[in-house]
Amino acid sequence: MLTAGEIEASLIERHGSEVHSKLKNASAAIAGLGGLGSNIAVSLVRAGVGKLLLVDFDKVDISNLNRQQYFIEQLGQYKTDALTETLRKINPYTELETVTVRVTEDNAAKLFREYPIVCEAFDRAENKAMLVNTLLEQTDSIIVSGSGMAGYGRSNEIETKRIMNRLYICGDRVTDSAAVNGLMAPRVMMCAAHQANKVIELIIKGEQNGR
Repeated sequence: MLTAGEIEASLIERHGSEVHSKLKNASAAIAGLGGLGSNIAVSLVRAGVGKLLLVDFDKVDISNLNRQQYFIEQLGQYKTDALTETLRKINPYTELETVTVRVTEDNAAKLFREYPIVCEAFDRAENKAMLVNTLLEQTDSIIVSGSGMAGYGRSNEIETKRIMNRLYICGDRVTDSAAVNGLMAPRVMMCAAHQANKVIELIIKGEQNGR
């Protein structure tokens, strides 16, 4: 197995020492580990973000395999456990905190308030709205949310918009899986990449420190 020093040296060579240091010392949370959340987590670990909080209550199902970062042998596992297993194969030295629970209006602030950046990665619109509204009202966290990535529409329709001071929304903000041809890996992963990219940008620019 590679040592922590070897992985860190590789990341420094790729990113430069200043950028790597900012990423290594940063933390972010991901609420929901499905198509968006699992892909966000993989991107952030590959980038070298030092600590992630992973929150989900669900187990890996066969329907997840078309767009989420899980494998057949992980069917039936809690997503928190399965994704941790996957991320450890990328970088075993990343600090991962997992909570296997359904996020509600009652527990959301307690779960996420210690994290400067929270990625909202739920499936249902009502759950998305609940988390965004709760965190905006009860925490100082910056929220990076996903909305509108279903089907196989034009790639350029996926974009990142700053909606208010502490809220960014990634996606086309329109397409819903019920209205188009389901959820497909390319568009879901593009939206997740936008979310991960915004997290990295916030970290490198230091914006998460001035919440």
